[in-house]
Amino acid sequence: MRRKQTGFWLFILPALFAFVLVVLVPAVKGFYYSFTDWNGIGKNAVFVGIANYGKLLSDSRFWNSFLFTFIFALCSVICINAVGFGLAVLVTNKIKGANLARTVFFMPNLIGGILLGFTWQFIFVSIFEAIGKNTGMTWLQGWLSDQKTGFIGMLIVLTWQLAGYMMIIYIAQLESIPESYLEAAKIDGATAFQTFLKIKLPLVAPAFTIGLFLSISDSFKMFDQNLSLTAGGPANSTEMIALNIYNTAFKESKLGQAQAKAVVFLIVVVVISVTQLILSKRKEVEM
Repeated sequence: MRRKQTGFWLFILPALFAFVLVVLVPAVKGFYYSFTDWNGIGKNAVFVGIANYGKLLSDSRFWNSFLFTFIFALCSVICINAVGFGLAVLVTNKIKGANLARTVFFMPNLIGGILLGFTWQFIFVSIFEAIGKNTGMTWLQGWLSDQKTGFIGMLIVLTWQLAGYMMIIYIAQLESIPESYLEAAKIDGATAFQTFLKIKLPLVAPAFTIGLFLSISDSFKMFDQNLSLTAGGPANSTEMIALNIYNTAFKESKLGQAQAKAVVFLIVVVVISVTQLILSKRKEVEM
């Protein structure tokens, strides 16, 4: 028994050490710095209490970014999971080239956010602009220079990147449904749509719990794509919270205020994610 326990701790020790060093320690230090006036360079951080949190109440740019991020996260969570689930249903229906399709749909998830953002920036700015000029479709021109089209552009990019990953989660759940359930439904005369609606969809609920949780966290903390696509423009109208925190810390050299924003941001995301988990768990069906 002792050997098993020793082996267990030796196995997880490197990961635990990395977690403490990379996640836990910076989080604790960041929480402390949220109560200080520090520019991120000098060693002397002046303790100012809750002054940084008080400044957030009058920071209209932060709250505009917060509202924009919330609306974006709501839309992206729906799009990512709807597309991911649709792709999973498509490739599990025994079509030709299903395995190749799975690979192709998953590949965008392997591309880094910055590279992905600049690739799509070229598409939106250069290719869309050229098509718009040659076809007279003016709505394709200046795609990232407007808040509405910038919002849509970021939504397209994040959905394109994450839908394949969600597809894998839904495929695993769809393929774990016992074949006897589907055969029983077929014997009872259920149509393909009825089988999907009454059997497959309820049994995929655990995958929806995971998919919603992951897509919520990824949508709220999106930074790379926001920076490379619009950089928050025009006039900070597409600036998300992560980019707002970054700008406060490194462009304005107000690390204390940035940390206060990060703490508030963390609390909000945790509350939303935990609430989603509780509500989703209630709707899960045991197989």
